[in-house]
Parts: sequence; structure tokens; C-alpha cells
Amino acid sequence: MPLLSGAYPISTHSHMAPTPGPPDDDGLLRQLRPSRIILPALIGLSVVGLLFWRSYVPGSLEPLRHAKWEWLLITLLVLLARDLGYVYRIRHVAGGTLSWSSALAVIVMWEFASCVLPSAAGGTAAAPAILNREGIPLGKALAYTIVTALLDNLYYVFMVPLVVALAGHALYPEALISALVQTLRAVFIFTYVLLTVYSALLLYALFINPTSVRRLLVRLTSARWLRRFRRLAYRQGQEMVRASAQLRGAGAGYWWRAVLSTVFVWTARYAVIGCLIAAFAPMSAGTFLFVFARNITYKVILLLAITPGGSGIAEGAFPTFFGQFMGTAAMTGFLVLLYRVVTYYLYLALGVAYLPRWVARVFGKPQVAGAENRAAATA
Repeated sequence: MPLLSGAYPISTHSHMAPTPGPPDDDGLLRQLRPSRIILPALIGLSVVGLLFWRSYVPGSLEPLRHAKWEWLLITLLVLLARDLGYVYRIRHVAGGTLSWSSALAVIVMWEFASCVLPSAAGGTAAAPAILNREGIPLGKALAYTIVTALLDNLYYVFMVPLVVALAGHALYPEALISALVQTLRAVFIFTYVLLTVYSALLLYALFINPTSVRRLLVRLTSARWLRRFRRLAYRQGQEMVRASAQLRGAGAGYWWRAVLSTVFVWTARYAVIGCLIAAFAPMSAGTFLFVFARNITYKVILLLAITPGGSGIAEGAFPTFFGQFMGTAAMTGFLVLLYRVVTYYLYLALGVAYLPRWVARVFGKPQVAGAENRAAATA
């Protein structure tokens, strides 16, 4: 889900990840080096192995023989549509300055960054530098990253009331003990309030008065116990001011297409688990919507993960939230593995395969220079 994005919603674009200053070339290459896949892959696969070791008995995977292959095909189509939606959105948000191949490269690298960086940051931490390396001036790259963050966050802000109305108290798994449910509910509410406030600040900064938001952020970090965040707050405020300047004049059509593409990609993202469950278990329309709603709560758990891409946490929490739909614990373990393969390990593999070609192409040309870049770098 992917908090504070790119993102929350978790992966490429993670909800509520503050937009950071972009790393330099060395920093970007350190963030994306292939060796970073080893730890998250080991953690995640170890948890899946533990789930199988604790639950497997002969015959417990019998439902695999009766899998509905059409639902597996639908899952792949949903994933493909989601990724194409991301490619379309970043190209549109960037005003068509990216070619389709460059937009695809941005999304592949952005997804890979989401997989190898902690969930709370997502790929947003590396996004401005990735866009900059594709020929977009740094100030505009920061602006486009903030736009995607805002759109992702607003999707969550408007979707949560709908899923709460749909699922009610059943949004939280019965398998959780009462005290843990209360804690999860409190985290869920706190996350939602924080995200709503942050989104409101972004809206005000981008469209009304960015300078006043910058002053507010600096004042809020003037207290002694927050003073170490003051430089970060000022930089975030400066980025909002620049983003506001870059986005002035964008018409209603620009924003409508950006909003609709965001709704499309996040709805597809949240539908994947329901599609996978439908391949192995009975699935009514109501159950599908319920799984979609519970996915919102599941993502809150991932936001708390400090591991890259939520590895280990995502696998360990999955049975609690979705195990009731699969019948046996072993089938749930298999579904965990399948889900992470198509939504996480696939992008690790794509990133590692694509990274050398991307580095050779974009680092073989000079970085986009100019006053805008220098101003952003010194903010």
C-alpha cells in the first residue's frame, strides 16, 4: 500500500514515501547494484520454506491438479496491463518528453529500486535520478515524482472509505488476537490520517501556495527534538516550490488522464491476489471484492517493514490475511510463493537483467545540466 510515496500502495510506487533528494551517480548505482537482491530473496524464500515445512502433508496440494488456468492467464494479463499503465502514466506525467522505450526503462528501474530498497521508501528514493538519467532536467524529474506520489496517495485516501464500508470489521483477520487487531486498527487509522494530511499539504503546495508550506515545514521542525529534520523539511519544501512552478499551466486534460491512469494501475495492483485465489478456490464477485478490500489492510503491514521490498514480512503476514480462502495451509504457502514470484521476484530478475544495458546507455551520455539542475542539487 504502496505510505507517503509512488507509490502505498508497496513496490514501485509506495504510498507516503517523502520525495527525497536524488542520489548522485555513485549513490544511484549503489542503490541498484545487483548484489542487493541476495538478502531480500534469501529472507523471503526462507519464510516460504518455513511455511511449507510446517504445513505440508501428502495430498495437501491436491487442488493444484484442478487449477483454473484461465484465472492464471487473467492474472498475467492484469499484471501486464498494470505495468503498461505505469509506462503510460509516467510518459504522460512527463509531458510526452520520454519515448515509450525510455518510459519502460524508467518503470523497470523504478520497480527494481522498490524491490531492493526498504518498503517505506519504495522506488521513489531513486526515481528523480532515474528520470534525470533519461534526459529530464532534475527540477522537472522531482516535480514528476511528486505528482506520482500525490496521485498514488489520493487513490488511497479515496479508496479506504469505500473498502471500510464494504468490509467493516471483517477488514481485519479473525486469526489475529484481539489486542493485535486493536493495534492494527490504530496503525491503519493513524496511517490514513497521516496520508490524508500529507496529501492535503501536497495539493495546497502544488496548486495554491508552495512557499507557505515550505515555511510551515521549517517551523514544525524548529523544535529541539525535531531540529535534525529541519534541513530535510526545507529541501522537501523547496522541491514543492519547484514542482509547483513546473506544473503551472497544466490543463484539466493533463490531470484527468493522470488520475484515470493512476486509478487503473492501482486497481489492477490490488486485484492480483483475488485473481490468484480464484485460480485455486471458489470465488464469487462478493468474495473478490472482499479480498480486494482486505488487501488494503495487508499493505499497511508492509509499510512497517524495514526489509527491502517487505521481504519476509510480506510472506509471513500473507497467510493471516488470506489463508482462509485457500482451504489448507500448504495451499496457502504455495499461493504466497506464487504471489511473490509474479509481484516481486519477477521484478528482481527483470531489474538484474535490464540493469547492465540501462547503465551502459544512460551513463554513456552526460547528465542533463543547467541552472535548474544546479539549483536542485544545492537546495
